[in-house]
This record gives sequence, C-alpha cells and structure tokens, in this order.
Amino acid sequence: MRWLIAGFRSCAFYVLFYGVSAVLVIASVVAVIAQRRWLRPIVARWGHWHLWCVRRVLGIDVVLDGALPQGPVLIAMKHEAFFEAIDTPRLFAFPAVFAKHELFRIPGWGYSALVYGLVPVAREEGAKTLRMMIATAKERVEAGRPLVIFPEGTRVPHGQQPPLQAGFAGLYKLLRLPVVPIAVDSGATYHRLVKRPGRITYRVGETIPAGLPREEIEARVHAAINALNRPG
Repeated sequence: MRWLIAGFRSCAFYVLFYGVSAVLVIASVVAVIAQRRWLRPIVARWGHWHLWCVRRVLGIDVVLDGALPQGPVLIAMKHEAFFEAIDTPRLFAFPAVFAKHELFRIPGWGYSALVYGLVPVAREEGAKTLRMMIATAKERVEAGRPLVIFPEGTRVPHGQQPPLQAGFAGLYKLLRLPVVPIAVDSGATYHRLVKRPGRITYRVGETIPAGLPREEIEARVHAAINALNRPG
C-alpha cells in the first residue's frame, strides 16, 4: 500500500510539475523576446512551484541547517538529484550556476538560460573555452551574483563520495572567492522514479577563505559537502 501511494504521488508530481514547467519555459522565451526583466521572476516562480510540488504532492519536507550566503561567493554544493539544481533560483538571489554545455542545446530553455546568466561548462573544449568560462564567471561576480557549482561534476548516488573534479581547484584559484560548501541529501528520497516521502536537508558549512593551497581547499570542500552523505 505504501508503494502504491508513493507511486500515485510521483505520477501526480510529474504531471503537475513538468506540465507547469513547460508553460514557464514558453513564458521565459516570450520574456527573452519581449521584456527580459520578466525572466528573473519567471525563473524564481519555477523554483517556488517545484518546492510546493515537492512538499505538498510528494510529502517531502525541506530543511535548512545554517544561513545561506548571498552576494559574490563561490557556493560548492553536493549534487545527488535534480532537486537541488531546480531549487537554486529559490535558495539564492539571482544565482549564476555552472551547468553542462549540453543543457544549453535544449530548444527554448537553453537560450533563456544563457540570458538569465548561467555559466556553460565544456570540459573537453580546451583552453579557449576555459578562458571564456572564467571571463563569464567574473562578469557574474562583478554584478554581485553568487556562483553555484557542483564540484563533483555530476549527480552522485546517496552515500558515495567521489573526488572533486580537477577543474574545481583551478576555478577557485582564478576567481579568488571565498567558498561556501553546502551538503544536501536529496538522493535518498528524490532521485528515483518513484519518489519517497521523507526529508531533504541542506547543511551550510563554514565559509572557506580564498587563497588556500589546492590540497587544503579540496579536502575541506569534499568533507563539508559530504557531511550528510556517509555510507550506511
């Protein structure tokens, strides 16, 4: 019976959340063409709609442990599910998220994401693309926006702790920003076809200053973002 209820809730979530998301993507394209100042509130509405569906439809509570940073900092977040990626426009004030380059090829959504100010990441494209990525990130910082990165590079099953991607330390060095690590345990409930009711927790770690050696920054970030993800 419990799995049947969870399955029904998940089906309702997919219909409601993605149905409204399709409308909001269309609205974002219209905003890009007609009035770009509308884009930011449309994206924020998407994040709040997602949270409503997660709480009311899926029965997942979302808890924040600590104070979220705002302004020009580098936020390093654990990535276990689409949940936290969708939630970033709600969590932070106008965040610039590092996102896979392939996502920008999605019709409609991709161009809107560029206009909104996401930062494309193309790991295999060489030094020129890396310089463009750094330049774009610095523009976002100068505009007072927080940068959000998933330093493990991709979604990771709950309980696993892979090493950080090699590019994270180089980005940290070049941007010269303090880092705020955030752990999240979304994988246990959200990253599955039939989602489970329960709780997702964000735990905000201690701010790490700029200018640390590579070994230290990697070790501190890795430990902090995995604070909720111990095996077993």
